Amino acid sequence: MAHTNAHPGEQAAADPIRLLDIRDTPLSVDEVFRAVGDAAAGGTALFVGTVRNHDGGADVDTLGYSCHPTAEAELRRIAEKVVAEYPVRALAAIHRVGDLEVGDLAVAVAVSCPHRGEAFEACRKLIDDLKHEVPIWKHQRFSDGTEEWVGAC
Repeated sequence: MAHTNAHPGEQAAADPIRLLDIRDTPLSVDEVFRAVGDAAAGGTALFVGTVRNHDGGADVDTLGYSCHPTAEAELRRIAEKVVAEYPVRALAAIHRVGDLEVGDLAVAVAVSCPHRGEAFEACRKLIDDLKHEVPIWKHQRFSDGTEEWVGAC
C-alpha cells in the first residue's frame, strides 16, 4: 500500500497545543507525556532538562530560575511557530522557576506527530527556541562561592 498524506491523521491537529506553563512547583514528565497522547501520532519525542552539578568547569551547588512577565506569552509564540512548521498532533512545554537543586527537572517538552522524524525535529525546534527566546534566566551558585547569571535573551 502506498504512503499517502490523505488521511486526516497525517495532518496537524486543529488545536495541538495541549499544555504550556511556567511554574514554581516540581515538574512531572508523566504529565507532559500524557498531554501529548494522540491516537494519530506514531512518534512522540520528549526532552527533559535537569539541573547538572557542573557548568563551565565549576561545580554547581544550586541554581534559581526567574522569568520576565512576558515569558508565558513568548512560550506560546514559540509553540505556535512549531505547530505552524510541523504536522504536530500535540505539544506540551513546562519550565520551572524558583530555587532548584542538582537533579531537579528544569524543563520538559514533548511533541507528538504522525511519524518519528517529524516528532524529533519539532521537539528539537521547540526546546532550542525556548532556550534562546523565552526570557527565563538562570542564577547559578558555584561551590567556590562565585555565582553567574545566564539568560535566554
